[in-house]
Amino acid sequence: MGRLFGTDGIRGIANRDLSIRTASELGLALAELLRAEAPGKRHKVAIGKDTRLSSDMLETALASGLTAGGCDVVLLGVIPTPAVAYLTVETEASAGVMISASHNPYEYNGIKIFGAKGFKLTDEEEDTVERMLLDRDIPLVPVEPAEIGTYTRDEGAAERYIAHLASTVKGSLSGMKVLVDCANGSASVTAERLFRALGAEATILCAEPDGRNVNRDCGSTHVEHLSQKVKEGGYRLAVAFDGDADRCLAVDENGEVVNGDQMIAIFAKEMKKAGRLPDSAAVVTIMSGFGFFRFAKENGIHAETTKVGDRYVLENMIKNGYNIGGEQSGHIIFREFMTTGDGELSAIQLMQVMRDTGLPLSRLASVMPMTPQVLLNVEATHDMKEGLYESPELSEIIRGAEEELGETGRVLIRPSGTEPLIRVMAEGEDEKQITRLAERIAEGIRRYLQ
Repeated sequence: MGRLFGTDGIRGIANRDLSIRTASELGLALAELLRAEAPGKRHKVAIGKDTRLSSDMLETALASGLTAGGCDVVLLGVIPTPAVAYLTVETEASAGVMISASHNPYEYNGIKIFGAKGFKLTDEEEDTVERMLLDRDIPLVPVEPAEIGTYTRDEGAAERYIAHLASTVKGSLSGMKVLVDCANGSASVTAERLFRALGAEATILCAEPDGRNVNRDCGSTHVEHLSQKVKEGGYRLAVAFDGDADRCLAVDENGEVVNGDQMIAIFAKEMKKAGRLPDSAAVVTIMSGFGFFRFAKENGIHAETTKVGDRYVLENMIKNGYNIGGEQSGHIIFREFMTTGDGELSAIQLMQVMRDTGLPLSRLASVMPMTPQVLLNVEATHDMKEGLYESPELSEIIRGAEEELGETGRVLIRPSGTEPLIRVMAEGEDEKQITRLAERIAEGIRRYLQ
């Protein structure tokens, strides 16, 4: 069996890759880890979930494992991932767990774990849990009958989280007309109340989850449907979340998509003006476009780069004391307010900048020049991912593409940490050229790694 944890927790197709046995044993392993770290303490673990058909099933299995291991479980219900991180700290829980597969289709699900301080587990902590799950020589031991944990439901969890988000905006967003796409996911239970609390004139879309429609032709992976609606409805902007609402993309008043890089650029520039940008630094990943680095250079901002994954962005931010960072895909972390990426927080902070500057989103986003970028996904098995860097024929195709682009572009090939895919990205000044090169590399992957 391959590694269970990817770049964002455990993820796979529910009832196949991610079974109730895995969820139950994960709960028991987490309980055992908490007992080892603080013997004699009665541990509390908060559990949230998104709207997928399998989330209730996995919640039950996970909670059973935790209570069998002596933990008291607090059920938060359907709620965004960042809410779990926030409420873990707010309720003084020993850990928090989110059941979600983020932007993936409904048949996938996943489990993300937060520590007592609201941060995702480190690689080392995940390795410890993984050894407990995979090494059958390490027994998972339930507690004695008198020590079995309890279940409670926190009915006010969403309201306290919404109140926290609203408190990050100074004043109101009254009169701001915004289109909000909830991806039929977790934001369906929080977004309307949040925007209403801030006085925004919000039209809510895709907030009728049925267990199977999360991310289906909506949300941050399908923002194209918002472009015409924004223009026709006279909205100042649109915002789109993913299934667990930890990422956000925007659409400006002209129907143009504003990605995570552009949003980070907007925030970094305004935070620097306000003296809230330590060392004039922002953290991005290797996927960020050339345009962001040009923006940073022109505006006296240090662009720190990490590997893909908001957890790695956050680790860098904590280590260096930085306040803003994120990914092109829309995971944006405001360390002043939250311990993980938060889509709804990003949306209201963006609207606050628009309100304070009096500028339309298109004007704000223009601070970052855009370079054409093509991203292709190639379906890949575990073996294909493992062999990515071992094929001399594929290496030659990649090298040829890099030589053709020279210093005016780049290619980046990496296995996805959350899906059975290899991602091929090409960036350069000529869109036809980078499309041709990306397709050549994708075909090479299919030919030489099958």
